[in-house]
Amino acid sequence: MPTWPGIIRTYREFLPVTDATPIVTLQEGGTRLLPVPQFAQAAGIAARVFVKYEGLNPTGSFKDRGMTMAVSKAAKAGARAILCASTGNTSASAAAYAARCGMKAIVLLPKGNVALGKLSQALIHGAQVLAIDGNFDVALDLARQICDRHAIALVNSVNPFRIEGQTSAAFEICDALGDAPEFLAIPVGNAGNISAYWLGFQRYRAAGRATGLPRMLGFQAAGSAPIVLGHPVAEPQTIATAIRIGNPASWKTAIAARDESGGAIEAVTDDEILSAYKLIARTEGIFCEPASAASLAGILAMNRRKPFPADARIVCVLTGHGLKDPDRAIAVADPVVSVPADLAELERHLR
Repeated sequence: MPTWPGIIRTYREFLPVTDATPIVTLQEGGTRLLPVPQFAQAAGIAARVFVKYEGLNPTGSFKDRGMTMAVSKAAKAGARAILCASTGNTSASAAAYAARCGMKAIVLLPKGNVALGKLSQALIHGAQVLAIDGNFDVALDLARQICDRHAIALVNSVNPFRIEGQTSAAFEICDALGDAPEFLAIPVGNAGNISAYWLGFQRYRAAGRATGLPRMLGFQAAGSAPIVLGHPVAEPQTIATAIRIGNPASWKTAIAARDESGGAIEAVTDDEILSAYKLIARTEGIFCEPASAASLAGILAMNRRKPFPADARIVCVLTGHGLKDPDRAIAVADPVVSVPADLAELERHLR
């Protein structure tokens, strides 16, 4: 069986690379598009629902798609260090790809607001991690200033090569389904991913590799929903740390994706996110991080208001693996019960 070569080699014709571009890869991409009929049935959705399980990327999130491009381009430019602001997943990916090519990685994190699973990745890959007193938006502003003043490459999604790499997920969905789906549901934090998917679907259709375009459905957490509210949120709050962002860098392109596709960007509550998070795990055996479940929670809420057509295909993007935030899973699941090492006692506790 041939080895998956990573997104740059697979989709080179659609990406801004040349033969002179050094390819820094962990063979990212090629993630599963899984049908989830038991989830759909339990949720009362008649349409065919699929999940794009991006937790299967090398560092456990979709960020690897953009990072292979950003770091490859940084290497081409001769950079010796990269920097990012992060709520967790970007830091894990940046640190891994920097390690892959011998660069230094510097990470700015909001103090106390990053899941330990993600922080551990950045640390073990050797990144210099600086926790600041402020939220993600403050960290990103500082990251921009540092890169303006020093010879360090910024690898947040404001870097256009990040967006270019993330278009590859749309290509893979079309390849798997034979065309674009009718709906694409996706969590929205810094809004780069919804922008990238829309660009990817457009690019594939223009090349004759797809005949249609999906309606783009973006979902923010209710306590961190600046696009839905129409103004930045100074102190965003949500248990879904990956989308706890009050002033998205890709706000305008996310609005364009929504409007050009005839889609929507809506808010879902933390309770709705956690309910969907548990439902996909218990009906399909798929463990995603809480922010990922915003896409699932969103289609559940929309379907309650107006059912999706039975012949429609809905792809929900699960942006990261559940092991990114194991503490949350333990907190919301049934508790572990301590039982004596006695057969009768064990049988008494069986259910």
